[in-house]
Amino acid sequence: MADDPAPRAKKSRLGKWTRRGLITAGVVTGGALIVGVAIRPGHRAPRVKELVANQGESLLNIWVKIAPDNRVVAIVPHAEMGQGVHTALAQMLADELDADWNLVDVMEAPAHDEYANYALPRGFLFGDAQIPRALVGTVDGILLKLTQAMDLQITGGSLSVRATGAHGMRVAGAAAREMLAKAASAAWNVPVRELVLAQSRISHAPSGRSDTYASFAAAAAQFAPSSKPKLKNAEAFNLIGKSVPRNDIPGKTDGSAMFGIDAQLPGMKVATVRSAPVFGGKVAVIDDAETMRQPGVQQVVNLGDLVAVVADGYWHADRGLAVLDIEWDNVGRDKVDQAAIFAQFERDLAQAEIESNGDVEVDRGDVDAALATAARRIEAEYRVPYLAHAPMEPLNCTVWLHDGICEVWTGTQNPLGARAAAADALGMEPDAVIVHNAYLGGAFGRRSVQDYVVQAARIAQAVGAPTKLVWSREEDIAQDRYRPAVTSRFRGALDQSGRPTVWMNLYVDKHEPAEAPRIPYAIDNQRIASVASPTHVPFGVWRAVDHSQHAFFTESFVDELANLAHEDPYAFRRRLLNHAPRHRKVLDAAAEKAGWTHPLGEGRGRGIALHESFGSIVAEVAEVAISDGALRVERVVCAVDAGYAVNPDGLTAQMESGIVYGLTAALHGEISIEHGRVKQSNFHDYPMLRMDEMPVVETVIVSSGGPLGGAGEPGTPPAAPALVNAIHAATGIRVRELPVSKNNLRV
Repeated sequence: MADDPAPRAKKSRLGKWTRRGLITAGVVTGGALIVGVAIRPGHRAPRVKELVANQGESLLNIWVKIAPDNRVVAIVPHAEMGQGVHTALAQMLADELDADWNLVDVMEAPAHDEYANYALPRGFLFGDAQIPRALVGTVDGILLKLTQAMDLQITGGSLSVRATGAHGMRVAGAAAREMLAKAASAAWNVPVRELVLAQSRISHAPSGRSDTYASFAAAAAQFAPSSKPKLKNAEAFNLIGKSVPRNDIPGKTDGSAMFGIDAQLPGMKVATVRSAPVFGGKVAVIDDAETMRQPGVQQVVNLGDLVAVVADGYWHADRGLAVLDIEWDNVGRDKVDQAAIFAQFERDLAQAEIESNGDVEVDRGDVDAALATAARRIEAEYRVPYLAHAPMEPLNCTVWLHDGICEVWTGTQNPLGARAAAADALGMEPDAVIVHNAYLGGAFGRRSVQDYVVQAARIAQAVGAPTKLVWSREEDIAQDRYRPAVTSRFRGALDQSGRPTVWMNLYVDKHEPAEAPRIPYAIDNQRIASVASPTHVPFGVWRAVDHSQHAFFTESFVDELANLAHEDPYAFRRRLLNHAPRHRKVLDAAAEKAGWTHPLGEGRGRGIALHESFGSIVAEVAEVAISDGALRVERVVCAVDAGYAVNPDGLTAQMESGIVYGLTAALHGEISIEHGRVKQSNFHDYPMLRMDEMPVVETVIVSSGGPLGGAGEPGTPPAAPALVNAIHAATGIRVRELPVSKNNLRV
């Protein structure tokens, strides 16, 4: 299967900078930042006006335009995949602009270099740090060039609100507000300080004048926006912090919302594909005689590592693919199975322990001495399987090559990346590729990889007509980029008082984020390390990335330490968080809402877990009932501190969504390898959480006023450990391998 292409080393006709170009131009040299006016982005709106503004609309900066009817349009550089990002980011912009929310619309930013999202690395690198006013333009310019070189317009990492919102949307709204005030001041010949901007109108009380933003928009657009306008304090917010209605919901309820799979073009053909079932395999021999006899089938396209059947419709293509006879060269990997992979992990972990050669990331205190003098010790090993993303909308992409350009209709988490991938696949310049990004019917990281875009482009090129590629569910399960299978080993110890003194953790295969296996608890002696143990199974970013597995490992082992200490798991955690008041407050909020101290009946149990990820702290309490080995999750209480809830309903919805995703994986999720390929094929053997399995979910928002945290992913990591800790409380059975369905829960 084609991989997501690496960023290009050349410079496009639009003058796109590469990483090498940035360095050789002297922007970054010798580890020092060289400040220069030339790198500043300047007033970018004129360069993109033709892309985003219709006749009569005024583009004040690249993120906001105002129409003649006084409607404000927020131009958002993120994909809407059900997380409500279009609403939250527009909300942040509109608040700083003092716009009437009823007059605010949203459009997604085009896949164009000027919309490379420099706010993402700015938020990631600098957070809430204040950049000196004189350097803001230069810093933004450097980051813009970097993101352009990387084709970065990504939606992921729970960065949309805390990076783009904080450093892009709010700044754009505040800058546009200042520009409108300047224009009104000039038109009315009055001081700016006497003007009041509210609800998309500008008023001047001394003279009794009042008019709409639209009346001043054209004049305001002549000013260059400030790169560091004055932002509101939280006390002045009118929209941020309120549960305003989501703007994507009406279209999704009445059927008018457009997803990538809805693309329709005159004369369009439909293709579906089968890739080498053993990862890395190639086509050896094809017999397509029976396929070409099927009704509606037009063509069979051999791309080397996959074969496409092109037909008049999806059903015809699917039926043609079903009878296609393909022999594969499996490059010697068809003997690998899941047991062998876990055995490899065991060998590599054991070797690392013997040779003490793991990649150490935390080394605090003296774990060996503390272990030698400990009153009580414990060891545990945990496993998680590979997991697929399984978004409800199957992967799809429509490509039309015509008049020297390539048009792409799809749903992708990175439109600029899709543009670059299609251009590379076709040997075209990026500016000759136009990406029409639609709503995404789920993604969870899968649509950040552009393999399906590359396939669609290559197939359309071979067909010579507009072609829609649609993956089957079986292809989606068998050809994902998987959350990795991982084995993680722990050793811990307690002193005479029951306080933990040692935390040792060695696991296979470190990915991102780096902090995922680290714990917030006050344990003096810690060693956390990893060892590489690569397999042929392709890796992909999965919702919450490494946090999803490490929270299961660490919060399960914390519970085991509490049990060794004969202490309540909540109280045990709480006394280790005296140094971390935000964590402790979230833990308390979850326990209190769940009624932690209220006893449950026989066969019932509560489990608690706490984990910080993507800038947010989340604690969850799961409540389960088990009878004759049958498990039911009845209730989950979630407490979240995301710093400040931009849209409380949206934050609550994302916590619920993350819990559903986490419970699905914990209860059922397993991708296993057999003969070098994925054994599972569809929802019958890779099941989702069903409606009749759904627990009651209650969410408590803890607003600490700290830095903004993410929402899309932090609800997922605590779900699995809270669940298995509840199972232990109910039965005494400690689940150390997921999914739970593999374990016998009969007492």
